[in-house]
Amino acid sequence: MNIDKRYIIRRGISGFYAYGILDRPEGWPNIDMDQVRIVFKLQKDLFHYMAISDERQRIMPMPEDRETGLPLAYPEAVLLTNPTNQDLRGEVDDKYQYSCENKDNRVHGWICGEPPVGFWMITPSNEFRTAGPIKQDLTSHVGPITLSMFVSTHYAGKEVGMKFRNGDRWQKVFGPVLVYLNSITSEGGVGSLWEDAKGQMAYEAETWPYDFVLFQAFPLSDERGSVAGQLLVADRYMTKDYMWGDSAYVGLAPPGEAGSWQRENKGYQFWTQADKKGRFFIEKIRPGNYNLYAWLPGIIGDYKYDVNVIITPGCAIKLGVLVYKPPRQGPTLWEIGIPDRTASEFSVPEPYPTLSNFLYTTSTQDKFRQYGLWERYMDLYPESDLVYAVGVSDYSRDWFFAHVTRNTYNLTYKATTWQIIFELEEVSQSGNYTLQLALASANEADLQVRFNDPSIEPAHFSTGQIGNDNAIARHGIHGLYWLFSIQVPCSLLGTRNNTIFLTQAQAKGAFQGVMYDYIRLEGPPKI
Repeated sequence: MNIDKRYIIRRGISGFYAYGILDRPEGWPNIDMDQVRIVFKLQKDLFHYMAISDERQRIMPMPEDRETGLPLAYPEAVLLTNPTNQDLRGEVDDKYQYSCENKDNRVHGWICGEPPVGFWMITPSNEFRTAGPIKQDLTSHVGPITLSMFVSTHYAGKEVGMKFRNGDRWQKVFGPVLVYLNSITSEGGVGSLWEDAKGQMAYEAETWPYDFVLFQAFPLSDERGSVAGQLLVADRYMTKDYMWGDSAYVGLAPPGEAGSWQRENKGYQFWTQADKKGRFFIEKIRPGNYNLYAWLPGIIGDYKYDVNVIITPGCAIKLGVLVYKPPRQGPTLWEIGIPDRTASEFSVPEPYPTLSNFLYTTSTQDKFRQYGLWERYMDLYPESDLVYAVGVSDYSRDWFFAHVTRNTYNLTYKATTWQIIFELEEVSQSGNYTLQLALASANEADLQVRFNDPSIEPAHFSTGQIGNDNAIARHGIHGLYWLFSIQVPCSLLGTRNNTIFLTQAQAKGAFQGVMYDYIRLEGPPKI
């Protein structure tokens, strides 16, 4: 791979722009490439305060605090036993606790107290990042380290690593990003550095694509195009009318199957979020051949427009009204969770008091970022596994956020089987039932599903071994999205005392398991 690193300093901008051109000539040997990133390590004696968002800001440990601390079960996590700043004693430091989704990862960095200076990584566009808007990645962490992640296998596994075979020709421009520095004005305090950095980020996003990047593979504004349209949802079992594609994520990515954007790793992607009526507008799109994809919070599955979208310089494509028909076989009999591609609505336990990150002790939104939550399963279910009774249990209280293994100690683990108990008013003989099973994460897991017979072999359904996103250990609340539509013959069901047995059969370690997004049982289709 030829790598051309470029830096731009502009008059009036307090910082510098950095970007890379990766080029692979035709006929070159096979390679795999799992990470592409820019890394800065700042002076540890100066930069102690880290900011990722309005809510996620704190004084950080020193790098030597990790060396004197106690390594925990996951290699990147350390318990601070004798930190330089004793206020941090007893905390857990883990770089993955500061991860962020691409769509929110726009500005982060560090503040030096004396002299009062901020060092910020600003990302004006996500077009050069891989795997879509909700791909998670590292930001800043102890070092002090600041990262601009372009490609990684974090929270997804080798599926999103770049693989080059058969002498393929390839080129991509990563960036530019802005390394921005600021200092306190006479009117402002230290907090003004963060506010100023956010303002600079907004300015950079507004002026994208930059007109000062002089490279033929970086098209300027008048060389790009736009796409507009409206997305509706047709699900006759929810309503007879079309529903607005409220807040749908709509994007252009290289051609593939529906949902392939979350594993795509070589091209450019352009995403937006639709308004309440499903109207969307995507601008500043590089010329090329794309598919249009979408997914909606509250609706299962992935939409793909069935015609390729060809972007040419200056084009303004109007697609009109698009209709998504989500996976559906029959009426909803019961459901568990919210189809939002995360496990955040389920029961996230309190951390062990001795394994907390104080930044998240008062935050319910980021509670899942605490270390060691997977081990709380044994405390909550010491003798037997989770049992959920439809119509009685509450998934926000009674459904553990991650289906993990059971620690039998001496470095051995045991598979766990969860149960869903439900009743039916009657069992229709007119056709199959359907279990819609959506996963928010999977890590070296084999999820087996059995209906009313926990010992039948083989299981009525098995995913086979799937996933390598490691979201459980890395406090991610989701990795890659999986959806399985499982046919359930009526002969497997009765009117009373029905039980679905969910077994995560792989049990070689603590971090194998799945996170559920949403489960729904549908009746047979109604004519």
